[in-house]
Amino acid sequence: MLYAIAIMALGGVVLGALLGYASTRFKVEGDPLVDKIDSILPQTQCGQCGFPGCRPYAEAIAKDEADINQCPPGGDENIHKLAELLGKEYKPLSEEHGIEKPKQVAIIDEKVCIGCTLCIQACPVDAIIGAAKQMHTIAEDLCTGCELCIPPCPVECIHMVTVVDTPDTWKWQKPGTASRVIPIIPVMATIQSEHA
Repeated sequence: MLYAIAIMALGGVVLGALLGYASTRFKVEGDPLVDKIDSILPQTQCGQCGFPGCRPYAEAIAKDEADINQCPPGGDENIHKLAELLGKEYKPLSEEHGIEKPKQVAIIDEKVCIGCTLCIQACPVDAIIGAAKQMHTIAEDLCTGCELCIPPCPVECIHMVTVVDTPDTWKWQKPGTASRVIPIIPVMATIQSEHA
């Protein structure tokens, strides 16, 4: 019995070591351009661009299979950022994919909700909390305002509400990358040149 346990343990260690080696040796590197494009996109996963999410849209942009102006939630600001990153000319938002709107979140009228869970299944970011035949609610911090939960609702209890920036809801913007390097001159060299 002890002999069998030792063999199983040794086999587990050997296979674990092989898997660890294989994961580092045969690692597939991601495309850094796709990562940069994806970081600019709003991560709403709404599909308004014609792709199932932000990452597939970023991959299509990197391969030049999609335009940079197909993302309504990102709006004009993201189109400018993508144009700058890719060295492309700015294009206004494609009306075919939607129009830019202010930030919105979904609200469920909990008195009308029947707990069908269709909205939970439709939400791409899991912002809806609830169970079958129970009242549902929205985690407003997670809601991206994609509106994908509205069409499947059979009782029309989901409505979009515009988010107004208040001290409680306002968030800092991420700082951009440095666009130029400022040379630092050593202080001693400056002092010596002034006294010379």
